[in-house]
Amino acid sequence: MPIWAPTHPALQRFKALRCATLDEFRAWVADEVRRAKEDEAQNTDRHRQTQTESGATDADVRGGSCPSVALPAVLAANGALALLNLCIYLLDRQLAAQAAAFERDGGFTERLYRQRSLHRQQGMQ
Repeated sequence: MPIWAPTHPALQRFKALRCATLDEFRAWVADEVRRAKEDEAQNTDRHRQTQTESGATDADVRGGSCPSVALPAVLAANGALALLNLCIYLLDRQLAAQAAAFERDGGFTERLYRQRSLHRQQGMQ
């Protein structure tokens, strides 16, 4: 299956949707398949065969020599990759924030020691 660039139009539409549920993800896939079929219907030659960017026709695509962009599996896989990339980005940010907090405030044991020391000092007064 082809891996799309982050600037692929279908991925741009997916990112703009900000799908929150599986049903919304499925609706995006169905909409993209519908959109591709409409584009294909407008882009056929006199023999009702679609010319792809590579010059392959519908017969070539159906024969397996060229994967169709409108396949739900291609859409779902690239949508899932986009979500995974977002997760990795957010996890990297979280780890960086935790590292900064550790450097600034110390680890759990250090914070616990400070709290216990403060509690003891307040109890002696």
